[in-house]
Amino acid sequence: MATSVRATSDGSPPSSRPAPSTSDKSGSRPPGWRAKLFQFDTKAAPYAYVAPFFILFAAFGLFPLIYTGWLSLHQVELGTHAKWVGFDNYTGLWDNEFFWKALRNTFTLGVLSTVPQLLIALGLAHLLNYKLRGRGFFRVAVLAPYATSVAAATLVFIQMFNPDYGMINQLFGHIGLGHVDWESSKWPAQIAISTIVTWRWTGYNALIYLAAMQAVSADLYEAAALDGASRWRQFLNITIPSIRPTILFTIIVSTIGATQLFGEPLMFGGGVGITGGTDHQYQTLSLYMYDKGWNTGELGQASAVAWVMLLILLLIGAVNLLIARSNRRKLGA
Repeated sequence: MATSVRATSDGSPPSSRPAPSTSDKSGSRPPGWRAKLFQFDTKAAPYAYVAPFFILFAAFGLFPLIYTGWLSLHQVELGTHAKWVGFDNYTGLWDNEFFWKALRNTFTLGVLSTVPQLLIALGLAHLLNYKLRGRGFFRVAVLAPYATSVAAATLVFIQMFNPDYGMINQLFGHIGLGHVDWESSKWPAQIAISTIVTWRWTGYNALIYLAAMQAVSADLYEAAALDGASRWRQFLNITIPSIRPTILFTIIVSTIGATQLFGEPLMFGGGVGITGGTDHQYQTLSLYMYDKGWNTGELGQASAVAWVMLLILLLIGAVNLLIARSNRRKLGA
């Protein structure tokens, strides 16, 4: 079959792509229903894919948030009609000693559980980052407490911290320390609850740190080793600065978790767990909100406590944003 190829005027080879027909511009037919359906699908499909999330969020996240805010401005008790009281529920919290005690307990429990938890997690991650024999087993084993339910873990620690026959007091007796009442006294009870929280969440944070450490370039460690830096010096001067954003992330997440602490103190206290002990010595804000809402039936005040907790979390988020922005400026990003 013979083909005809003609060069263009400037000598370049002719294009094999056919030239667009001018007849499509004038007198073209309107797009059919298939083209319209294709255009509609292209534009609407992304919204349809994300719609279930926003529908569920509106039903189970946004609506309860708005409704709780509305309740916080009313005097509401179970089985009665709401009565507008303005900000009285919030001003009532200001003068409520139990609210301030719950806020202080939330802060101290957060410090007692978050600081040791993250320090131990950092050390564990550093050890797991070495080439150990059976390190895959150890990496899975540190996550086992996280997979354990709150109820099971708390029941075990209740037996360990039992003032009469618990293993901790028996151990203290062997080494000459006195008997400790882990339930009735404030600080021993908070230390016991913090131990449960630390035990459950240390492995989880250790794996997050381990993932961040494995992203650090090995060249930095080799150069430091050639300069004579010890392992401890490498950890302080290379590892910690390299994973600083991850450390900040875990601090924020752990602080938020400490603000919402509920299950461990509730089960640790048993029959008086809702009130955080006989003297409210370990009642957190979450327990205080639950006590107000479902034990005494004052839903308005419970909603005000919920909104105060939300404001605290927003404040923590704002501090996180400021610190992250400051770090980016230091790094020149």
